[in-house]
Amino acid sequence: MYRWCTDEVEPHDRFDYWREVRAKGLFGVTAELERERRGDFFGEFSLRQVGGGGLVELKASHYTVERSTSDIARAPGDSLCVYQQLGSGGWFGGMRASDFGIANGSFATSHTDQPYRTAPLGAGGFHLRILKIPLSGLATQDKRMRELAPRTFDDPGLAPLLGACFADLGEAVVDDDGAADATSLVQSSLVQASLVQALAHLALIERGIVRPGSRLGQSALRTARLSQARRLIARQLQDPDLAPARVADLLGVSVRHLHMLFETAAKSFSQTVTDERLKQSRRLMREAPDRLIADIATSCGFESLATYYRVFSAAYGMAPGDFRAQGPEGR
Repeated sequence: MYRWCTDEVEPHDRFDYWREVRAKGLFGVTAELERERRGDFFGEFSLRQVGGGGLVELKASHYTVERSTSDIARAPGDSLCVYQQLGSGGWFGGMRASDFGIANGSFATSHTDQPYRTAPLGAGGFHLRILKIPLSGLATQDKRMRELAPRTFDDPGLAPLLGACFADLGEAVVDDDGAADATSLVQSSLVQASLVQALAHLALIERGIVRPGSRLGQSALRTARLSQARRLIARQLQDPDLAPARVADLLGVSVRHLHMLFETAAKSFSQTVTDERLKQSRRLMREAPDRLIADIATSCGFESLATYYRVFSAAYGMAPGDFRAQGPEGR
């Protein structure tokens, strides 16, 4: 993980350093800002190699960005980009297609070597994630991918799938950082690679290059639906009657299809529900050390305190009270 923030540079040099070293040197773009506004400029980003791609999260105050033909010639990328807008929105222009805006929570995609201009729509500046996947690392090889100018996702059904994959990718990166052994690192790397490929092929489904019913399209949709199913489970944990039918309905698939998604995973639907409830209970015991364990068990959807003690002890080899007694240093 590489992180950088303008706080590392003297205030009067921050934008110039960002423009010349970070924007032009690292990202291959031209950054511009009125001289009288440069003294208040702030920017930060993180860059992480994940699953064969590069994941960037960027926050910055207002400025304009251009990826010109000369920028492309100087720093070609030959990668597919999937953008997740997290801030107040952004504007894209200067392309063959029409200008467009991208709202908070929305997604866009492009090839790195297509020219564009962009700027934040609101006063809050930039906040976005960018996943860059080299075309050489994709299972799909199609010359049309190099012609993809920036464009938003028009299919509303893909947005929650993209959101779930991006969220899982971020969590996989955290798990990677905390991995205790080589086996955990390998498992985390495999998860990251699967999510990166899924995000890339969902983008190519949107752009008409991969067919949803193709082998690659189906694989991407399965991975993304499984990610979304897990996140739907996490939101419904407090319900002791949480059943596959409810999650399948929220996901827009049949119960049979939902169970088929979990057949490819390490844990079944019911095992996933139990595992998420246990993890949530552990979090609550850390965050609220004075909260009654019975209250925590109920809030996590366990039907009784006896059931919670039995399941917790089977999973971790100790009772919930013993876990809590270890304190933060023992966890």
